[in-house]
Amino acid sequence: MYSFELQHTDAQSRARAGRLTTGHGPIETPIFMPVGTLGTVKAVHQHELEDVIGAQIILGNTYHLYLRPGIDILQKAGGLHRFNQWQRPILTDSGGYQVYSLSHKRTIDEEGVTFQSHIDGSTHTFSPEGVMDIQRQIGADILMAFDECPPYPCSYEYAKQSMELTHRWLDRCCAHFDAGSDPYGYVQTLFPIVQGSTFRDLRIASAEYVCGKERAGNAIGGLSVGEPTPDLYATTELVCGILPAGKPRYLMGVGTPANLLECVARGVDMFDCVLPTRNARHGMLYTAEGIINIKNKKWEADFSPLDANGPAALSRTHSRAYVRHLFHTREYLGPMIASVHNLSFYLWLMRSAREHILNDTFEAWKNDLVPRLERRL
Repeated sequence: MYSFELQHTDAQSRARAGRLTTGHGPIETPIFMPVGTLGTVKAVHQHELEDVIGAQIILGNTYHLYLRPGIDILQKAGGLHRFNQWQRPILTDSGGYQVYSLSHKRTIDEEGVTFQSHIDGSTHTFSPEGVMDIQRQIGADILMAFDECPPYPCSYEYAKQSMELTHRWLDRCCAHFDAGSDPYGYVQTLFPIVQGSTFRDLRIASAEYVCGKERAGNAIGGLSVGEPTPDLYATTELVCGILPAGKPRYLMGVGTPANLLECVARGVDMFDCVLPTRNARHGMLYTAEGIINIKNKKWEADFSPLDANGPAALSRTHSRAYVRHLFHTREYLGPMIASVHNLSFYLWLMRSAREHILNDTFEAWKNDLVPRLERRL
């Protein structure tokens, strides 16, 4: 079972509220997806994801899961849902971004990508057809098409050739996906990815090509790779203006809390990013009043909660002084509390955005909140 219902569009912006239904349950949009690279969101237990953070869907990484624990193990387990005991939806990326980030260890040709494992140096090949099979066996509810993510900056010619290769790979992904079957008894669906770097005409061409595939949802890739923030927003707005309104739009790898709200305003429904957990492990906490570096001495005797207006009970339970103490004594609990806090904040932000969209008050709320989200406390 898969469906998407667009429930409301904000009166003053392109912000949307919707409901995405999968075989593992519903997802209310806009939504942020915590990144579970290796089948786990780092430093966060599954029951915290569900009961404290309120995550409705998590992301798994095809490249990393393919290498460890390996597809054979996941098949024997009955798929990733049974392996990690997360019973809500899972989206898997295609491995395209890892191909981009491992540029010194891979070669790209028409057939796909040959790369060296970052673990042991062994050689592997990803083809569009192979990546579809891998994601099927991982057991994702939503699969991503195999793409090449061009670096930023890059030449127009490189971006054009990369986009055209991504489109040819997309044709092969769709054909192979449609010829296959769902291995675990629930419906899996495929999202294409719009590429084209920050070149306006390429993004238009790619978005139109993706629309022509008429899939159940669509993604925007190749952003948050070093381009200026105004380019991120302009490209997102351009592409969202082309992608069909009746299908979910997923902006890949973005971003800060302010990025999320600005891109919701431009019509995005789904996000993922490693920032909330990665930064949490380094002591950076997001709050509605700004960003805290919990390691700073100024919090040493601050016994106020992490976020007095925070979304989760945890944010109001532990003091800033205590969490700072945990980081300075290198106790594992410090990054764990920080990770739960940041993810709770991101999910709260999306729930609040949704409520304001439904009430046609999103734009004013966003404009008031964004400047506070970006300041350092």
